[in-house]
Amino acid sequence: MLEDNLDWEEFERVDMRVGTIIKAENFEAVKKPALKLWVDVGGEIGILKTSAQITEKYNAKSILDKQVVVVVNFPPKQIANMMSECLLLGALEADGVVIIQPEQKVKNGTRIM
Repeated sequence: MLEDNLDWEEFERVDMRVGTIIKAENFEAVKKPALKLWVDVGGEIGILKTSAQITEKYNAKSILDKQVVVVVNFPPKQIANMMSECLLLGALEADGVVIIQPEQKVKNGTRIM
């Protein structure tokens, strides 16, 4: 068992939502290869920007229109010339990151629990 376990209340504070990538482009202003993404998280949240170092497995064209899981309640973070507003979730493998996606299409903004 891990020593630094979260309790349920801490876990509930992490606001993970499903969104659809509506725009993607190469992020030229960063040191490590990355994509700049616009994720439509629906209704009350809207469209959020983020940067993702996922270019080993994805490009701007291949990731467009994919549903993904993002954390929406981290504070914004300046990354080069862009303010990142959410965190794209993925599984880190030796040959790159595999994005986390719902098995079936769901409504943008659906909360992950």
